Amino acid sequence: MVANDSNKFQAIISHAKEYGFVFQSSEIYDGLSAVYDYGPWGSELKKNIREAWWNAMTRMHDNIVGIDTAIFMHPTTWKASGHVDNFSDPMIDNKDSKKRYRVDHLIEASADVLVKEGKETEAEQLVQKMESLLAENDFAGLKQMIDEHKIKCSVSNTCNWTEVRQFNLMFSTQVGSVAEDATEIYLRPETAQGIFVNFLNVQKTARMKIPFGIAQVGKAFRNEIVARQFIFRMREFEQMEMQFFIRPGTQKEWYAYWKEERMKWHTSLGFPAENYRYHDHVKLAHYADAAVDIEFAFPIGWKEVEGIHSRTDFDLKSHQQYSGKKLQYFDPEINQNYVPFVIETSIGLDRMFLLTLCHAYQEEKWNKEDGSEDSRVVLKIPAKLAPIKLAILPLLKKEGLPEIAKEIMATCRNEFYCFYEEKDTIGKRYRRMDALGTPFCITIDHQTKEDQTVTIRYRDTMKQERIPIDGLAQFIKGKI
Repeated sequence: MVANDSNKFQAIISHAKEYGFVFQSSEIYDGLSAVYDYGPWGSELKKNIREAWWNAMTRMHDNIVGIDTAIFMHPTTWKASGHVDNFSDPMIDNKDSKKRYRVDHLIEASADVLVKEGKETEAEQLVQKMESLLAENDFAGLKQMIDEHKIKCSVSNTCNWTEVRQFNLMFSTQVGSVAEDATEIYLRPETAQGIFVNFLNVQKTARMKIPFGIAQVGKAFRNEIVARQFIFRMREFEQMEMQFFIRPGTQKEWYAYWKEERMKWHTSLGFPAENYRYHDHVKLAHYADAAVDIEFAFPIGWKEVEGIHSRTDFDLKSHQQYSGKKLQYFDPEINQNYVPFVIETSIGLDRMFLLTLCHAYQEEKWNKEDGSEDSRVVLKIPAKLAPIKLAILPLLKKEGLPEIAKEIMATCRNEFYCFYEEKDTIGKRYRRMDALGTPFCITIDHQTKEDQTVTIRYRDTMKQERIPIDGLAQFIKGKI
């Protein structure tokens, strides 16, 4: 377990708002709990992460194609998937504060306190016992565990708890022009089912042969009662999922393949391997025969970012049963019809966004040559993901320097996202770009007019050098 750094996490949250990454939704009306908006640089960073995943999945694999399915689906879809009957979390209420908690969150928070007190072994045992009881759906055991450890409500500071109960997480709404004739449907709690119901459509139109995958990025919705920890757990969020259809009996090798392949993707972006770990599921979902989480060392502890699941043939068989339509594949290699098995990779885009900020955020201090102290807050976002790739900064707002800068801007903006600024001293502009995670800044000065070179400054080292304007775009693209 890793120690929590709540001060750093709060600093990241404040930085995200101050510099236009994330805003509280409907803030002028005091906000909406667990719902957030992405600002100018947040939306750009989110787009870059989304594209990095999409390209890695679809362009870099010959046998994976993309799809974009609707948020609304026929209500029987969720009966077939098991969400109507099984998509719920154990909850508990404090009788004094009337505050409701997810049981796992309540116990994990207690474990975090134990870690802060130096009782890491006791904390690990607490979490392991909780996971075992959850796997057995032993609600009475969970209640007994909460009572025995005297786990208190954070509001009332009392241990006066109700029994543990299940609470369904799906949002429902109505479709129909007349209220009396409206049909109840759900906002999808995951994007996977849109892929499963289109299995044959995609397989036939894209002429895919097993093994093959279908990838999708899209919004999902869950009525999280205890949504917390900024954008880590929200009611409206975005998933990046890929369902990989395989021959029955080959799931172990493909599960191992995707487990390794997905970890490679994370580290290829520039995030250190030591900040990741695998966490095998003790409690398996009703459809799975194996499952593992890829966890990251956030300032709030080890948390899940991505899941890899061996879903067997549950989904296609269930939709086949409820729809009455055959969802089978004829395999010419073995001359046999079968319902494919599935390996799923599912990553939260918002969690990946938060991971990027947590890894990138640094507060640096150093002594200058004259002995005085200097400091900066910098986001060391991997260059390929950074919202702004290049800042173009004329030293002065006169003497023809802005005109040269705008010519460079016109040349480079077709290649990557550029930002132009001429206000304030060059030092203040550098600090702003550091705070936004911009990996490269160029300064146009009087020497530029003489020899057609500019000063390039590197975010991570703050080193500077002169480079020619000619070929600048290609130079930056090579660095990215």
